[in-house]
Amino acid sequence: MRIKELFCKRRPVFSFEIFPPKPDYPIETVYETVERLHGFRPDFISVTYGAGGSNRGRTVRIAEHIKKTYRIETMAHLTCVGHSPAELDQIIGQLKEAGIENVLALRGDPPRDRPDFEFKSDRYRYAGQLVQHLRRYDHFCIGAAAYPEGHPECETWEEDWLHLRDKVNAGVDFLVTQLFFDNRIFYHFKENLLRLGVNIPVSAGIMPVLNVNHIKRMVYLSGASIPAKLLLLFDKYEDKPEDFEKAGLEYAINQINALIRNGVEGIHLYTMNKAEQTRVIMENVDWSASPEEE
Repeated sequence: MRIKELFCKRRPVFSFEIFPPKPDYPIETVYETVERLHGFRPDFISVTYGAGGSNRGRTVRIAEHIKKTYRIETMAHLTCVGHSPAELDQIIGQLKEAGIENVLALRGDPPRDRPDFEFKSDRYRYAGQLVQHLRRYDHFCIGAAAYPEGHPECETWEEDWLHLRDKVNAGVDFLVTQLFFDNRIFYHFKENLLRLGVNIPVSAGIMPVLNVNHIKRMVYLSGASIPAKLLLLFDKYEDKPEDFEKAGLEYAINQINALIRNGVEGIHLYTMNKAEQTRVIMENVDWSASPEEE
């Protein structure tokens, strides 16, 4: 099923994101995580794609395994960095053969082991170009990433929103946001999308705060801001890892519940392949609080 159809049938649509294990780890390690997560019956599970296209083969294998084994819809990440159009066609062929109908079209990050990496003239530089390439095929429902606080490479939020509008107009069916920790930022982002005429479903990307160093790194990469309430948790529990994790899970649960009460169209949970922590969140979220069901 195409994900855009899920948004037409129910709200909120909820989904998990997982990532393939590193090449030197058995692929079965992620299958064990999926085995523990599938019982929550997410509407779909997305499978990420390594920097510069690494792990791309495992992305397809894992997405195919989830769909065929558990009958759960999947979405494969696809990046254009480091790939020629011909190479993208090869990967697209693999996705079609595996029965994958949903793709998250991303620019992607340059390979971490290539500090001198440069974009070549014969390769796509932006996700919007990848969206246009995918639109040559009738097979795919296309998702794209959105930054509620603006992409780090854009000088202003307005500039980023206009770029996002262009990407959507190229053929995007729905959006999934980067992580954020203040729901007011998400509401502001949605209001401005509507102002600019962008009216497609948006899933709110939520990443639980489980580890101080990890979340600092993610904030550095994404450009997300840390609100005062979260900073207080850092100060209070930074030297108490177990207490910090409990507080972080509670923060994520409260954040999701508030989004649902305010009519969010979708929740996309960045699980970080942590099944137990995901279980705690799922069992404490009030999925019945959607305004459509009150």
